[in-house]
Amino acid sequence: MIRLTELKLPLDHPEDALPALIVKTLGIQPAELLRHSIYKRSYDARKQKLLLVYIADVALASPELEASLLRQFEANPHIRPAPDQSYHLVARVDSAPAVRPVVVGFGPCGIFAALLLAQMGFKPIVLERGKKVRERTKDTWGLWRKGVLNPESNVQFGEGGAGTFSDGKLWSQIKDPRFLGRKVMLEFVKAGAPEEILLVSKPHIGTFKLVKVVEHMREQITALGGEIRFQQRVSDVLIEEGHIRGLTVQNLEDGSSYELRADHVVLALGHSARDTFAMLHERGVYMEAKPFSVGFRIEHPQSLIDRARLGQHAGHPLLGAADYKLVHHAANGRSVYSFCMCPGGTVVAATSEVGRVVTNGMSQYSRNERNANAGIVVGITPADYPGGPLAGINFQRQLESHAFTLGGGGYVAPGQLVGDFVADQASTQLGSVEPSYKPGVLMTDLASALPDYAITAMREALPAFGKKIKGFDMFDAVLTGVETRTSSPLRITRGDDFQSLNVRGLYPAGEGASYAGGILSAGVDGIEVAEAVALDLTKTVRV
Repeated sequence: MIRLTELKLPLDHPEDALPALIVKTLGIQPAELLRHSIYKRSYDARKQKLLLVYIADVALASPELEASLLRQFEANPHIRPAPDQSYHLVARVDSAPAVRPVVVGFGPCGIFAALLLAQMGFKPIVLERGKKVRERTKDTWGLWRKGVLNPESNVQFGEGGAGTFSDGKLWSQIKDPRFLGRKVMLEFVKAGAPEEILLVSKPHIGTFKLVKVVEHMREQITALGGEIRFQQRVSDVLIEEGHIRGLTVQNLEDGSSYELRADHVVLALGHSARDTFAMLHERGVYMEAKPFSVGFRIEHPQSLIDRARLGQHAGHPLLGAADYKLVHHAANGRSVYSFCMCPGGTVVAATSEVGRVVTNGMSQYSRNERNANAGIVVGITPADYPGGPLAGINFQRQLESHAFTLGGGGYVAPGQLVGDFVADQASTQLGSVEPSYKPGVLMTDLASALPDYAITAMREALPAFGKKIKGFDMFDAVLTGVETRTSSPLRITRGDDFQSLNVRGLYPAGEGASYAGGILSAGVDGIEVAEAVALDLTKTVRV
């Protein structure tokens, strides 16, 4: 097959326009086009006339014609052979090893690590400190509606990981020469995600649909012999002569503990397993501090973003709610950028620790809530929080505890109007934008919520963003604090074999170990780590 890129058509083009454009582009007769499929669809809104942009895979009347056209268009970067994106297991065993591989954590990375190990016949054991996704959802709503936090079952902990309560974004900028991202997407569709995610340029699932997808993936793993144990927290590790030999596991349902023999352990902890990070550090597992970002959530009317981004096409059903991506390099040397933008979504309470306030963003598949929200965050480095690998966690906790105080308690978040924030004056009441964060927002002064350098950079960035997106710095837009868990503040460093630098058999993975940054990249990392475990277990060599 041939892959054609940059096929541009008007927004409301007729159905036969794409095959006609393919025929014209290749200079063939209509009868020579056997079939075509859309690989990706995006849009180009840089000019006044918005255009849809397609990537299409094309089957022609004969292999000879295909070969002839590829030679003819050899210099054209938009006409190439369609790549083989099929996935092939790197190993397959008829029976699981006596000591089965263990996956700690059942977010996107842990799910795909367990799924791949199960597909290869290794029957993994999964330990997840939180609850099943539907029970976890009830606990999460308990915080949002009643201000009651369950530290082991919340936005951060439980089946599906933090990505379950997010926009469900399924795109990434990682290099993916083996098309593992396609494997992730196909598995999601197999588990019930909309098939549309395979072709749109910026796919997402949304929380409610993710719940069902996660449940179906759990069923696939168990059907293949995998075992998933919920409310099981790893409290200690046994390391002998530089090799992992076992885990101490606490059953959070009854408080009992037990030892689990383990020679191959995938650590898919997520970025908020702070107690586990501390335990691993105490046991000597190599880790290092790394940069991350902190800031606030910002909310605008979604209609404002739609008009600014899509103009006369705002509201078109094929385009959906508009998004944005912004960055500003401030005079003090700090970078300020938008993070985890959620079109038509809500700001959610995302803490996992008592007496601390953390914000995040979430959208449903429909993206039809009244507000758009995004993190507006400032990059920081270990130089800003010296003190070793765990210093970033302490820094996060200080900001989150102060936000709890600024909000007046009860997990109410502190907020401020953008106009007041830029003018360095406290907000006393809301304007036209109603914040979506629950349990609620207390209007105040956010100047003390972040370090001075971050506040200064953000005050400079917001008017600059207003020049890029008309109305972005509107006076009544709402800032809600604080956003601290943009990524893990540390890295559990691993080698080329995906194992810890100083503990054989320990495989740091996903967002918690700082090898992913979102659902798709976490899933891809889970696949690669599962492959490394399988190859080590079977001692086979990848060809």
